[in-house]
Amino acid sequence: MTTVTDFITGLPKCELHLHIEGTLEPELKFALAERNGIELPYASVEEMRATYEFDSLTSFLTVYYEGMTVLRTEPDFYDLATAYLTKAASQNVRYAEIFFDPQAHTGRGVPFDYVVRGLSRAIADAEKLGISAQLIMCFLRDYQAEYAMATLLESLPYRQWIAGIGLDSDERGNPPEKFAAVFSRARQEGYRLTMHCDVDQENSVEHIRQAVELIGVERIDHGVNALEDPELVATIKAKGLGFTVCPVSNSFVCDGIKGEAIRALLDQGLRVTINSDDPAYMDGCYVQENLIRTQADLGLGFGELVALERNAFEITWLPRAVKDAYLRELDAYLAAHS
Repeated sequence: MTTVTDFITGLPKCELHLHIEGTLEPELKFALAERNGIELPYASVEEMRATYEFDSLTSFLTVYYEGMTVLRTEPDFYDLATAYLTKAASQNVRYAEIFFDPQAHTGRGVPFDYVVRGLSRAIADAEKLGISAQLIMCFLRDYQAEYAMATLLESLPYRQWIAGIGLDSDERGNPPEKFAAVFSRARQEGYRLTMHCDVDQENSVEHIRQAVELIGVERIDHGVNALEDPELVATIKAKGLGFTVCPVSNSFVCDGIKGEAIRALLDQGLRVTINSDDPAYMDGCYVQENLIRTQADLGLGFGELVALERNAFEITWLPRAVKDAYLRELDAYLAAHS
């Protein structure tokens, strides 16, 4: 008889909320630091991991941005993405849409070209592993909207490699409306739209409302506070928007994985999905570990686990025919284990 863990291991998966910079494992960080002649303030991997202590979004971001300093060259970004895609493929992730933060690199003097070409080359090479992916360029919301617009314009020559745009970093005092003009221009340029609405932030519900009604996003990253407003939930459901929820990440910055919210979204027929966010900083919990943790907390059955992955493939930015092929694969997998 198939155990739940075995079922999750073999389940065809899709990941839609993954920051490539958040997959920088300590071992790779040390290797890149040596390559680039950077002296790290740690003597060992264990000492580095000991600094990964945070209890809020703000304290997490401090550690997160410090870690990026070793990323300097195109091969660095290639190696970073290759490591993630290899790990994801080993967990039977068939498709991923990957966030990257160009401003966190260009602001340090790293050319935009290095970032995008390194990541894109890794994605192309990973096809042989049975995984495909696209990039989502995120703006840092704690910088000026004018900087985001400049970054958007800088991205246009690389449009073929970037599927859409998002918004992340410190949400305090940085509502979606601050970037309305940037997202409007991005839509005109053919980019798809998503946006972080982080868990339990100040004005969370209002920020989600702005993302949905003012910005017109196609999905919401995190966003479980929408459940506090039934009218907003109804609007999201009517629009067919999805939620890219990150359970283990939630447990690091708030009280628990938000399991009750995940259950409520699932039971109400909303397109909730399970993702890993920044796994290198979250006890090494990639998407498979997040699914195992969610199943254990909520007692999900095989059909519900498949429903989570159906939701994910449905809200991807893939052509309909490609989505349908993945959905048929999911249906066959469930049928083989029923």
